[in-house]
Amino acid sequence: MANVIKPDISVVKEIISSGGESLKKCYQCATCSVVCNLSPDDNPFPRKEMINAQWGLKDRLVSDPNIWLCHQCSDCTAYCPRGAKPGEVIGAVRKMTIAHYAVPGFLAKMVGNIKYLPLLIAFPVLFLLAVLGATGHLHIPDGEIVFGHLMPHTLIDMVFVPVAMFAALVFAVGVLRFWKDIHGQCKCSLASLIPAIISVKLDILAHNKFRKCEVNKGRALAHMGVFYGFIGLAITTALAVFCLYILGQHSPYPQLSPLKIIGNISAIALLAGITLVVINRLRVKAQAGIGSYFDWLFIGVIYTVVLSGILAEVTRLMDIAMLAYPIYFVHLVSVFFLFFYAPYSKLAHMVYRSIALVYAKKNEKKDNPFSV
Repeated sequence: MANVIKPDISVVKEIISSGGESLKKCYQCATCSVVCNLSPDDNPFPRKEMINAQWGLKDRLVSDPNIWLCHQCSDCTAYCPRGAKPGEVIGAVRKMTIAHYAVPGFLAKMVGNIKYLPLLIAFPVLFLLAVLGATGHLHIPDGEIVFGHLMPHTLIDMVFVPVAMFAALVFAVGVLRFWKDIHGQCKCSLASLIPAIISVKLDILAHNKFRKCEVNKGRALAHMGVFYGFIGLAITTALAVFCLYILGQHSPYPQLSPLKIIGNISAIALLAGITLVVINRLRVKAQAGIGSYFDWLFIGVIYTVVLSGILAEVTRLMDIAMLAYPIYFVHLVSVFFLFFYAPYSKLAHMVYRSIALVYAKKNEKKDNPFSV
């Protein structure tokens, strides 16, 4: 009996509205798969993904690890003779995939739609205002500027630890569902994945995949700035926790303390990295496309987090309490926004792409026992 494939127009419309406006221009010439330096010879992409997207075959798309192996170098988009912009289409498919695996689904839909942005911002603003009001901290403190006087570390822990746990739980559920779909019923032990995990980790640390991009060569440096900026700020947070709960030292810390130095360098790296991301997007917009709302929302959040953090420190050092405390509140709101909505935003790329890379690396070693 022949298999009957029925196109799902609603999926096609979702992809088109999410940044894949050029989807229908594709006429399957396979130029995209030929020019892509990341596309493997035995399982090339994104041609088959473009076919599945044109037919609206959602089940095939969301369980296809190749949509994550694509790093949106935009070489395919630049060379497409029809202007179909496969890189932008696959980006829209990734957004749909994030929404498919994340729970609850309504939050994913809200994060992906600009009309809900005011509500998404209002939630952390009102929540943090309520916390400050309920604890008697809804005012600008007198005396020396100490951000702990506005929101003590106990309140920070009570708010942001559950937020981080919520994001981790949503990621865990999504990853398990994704892994089940791409891995099928095949069982594998964690031990069998360790070599692939190590190899992928080294690739990510060196950004080897990004270095294979031709049209947008600056992406590797830009993404390394963002990536290592985040890592540095995570280390800074860990040091702050150590200083507070182990050494009993409270902020503000001396400007020349290791914690401050690492934090400031990391903030500068993050700011430089995200700025290079924007510059690169604008520089190659004619060849690669300008990106979707989903992309620019993430960029905007990163800018808000890093600029509010830097400005909060600067205004504190300048002893301008009327600016320092409100800016610090904006910083808290932006950090809350970043982590609470992380499983539904482009930040989820880091998680799902890592899983797909491990899966691909494991299969590569399985098919070729001499691969390294």
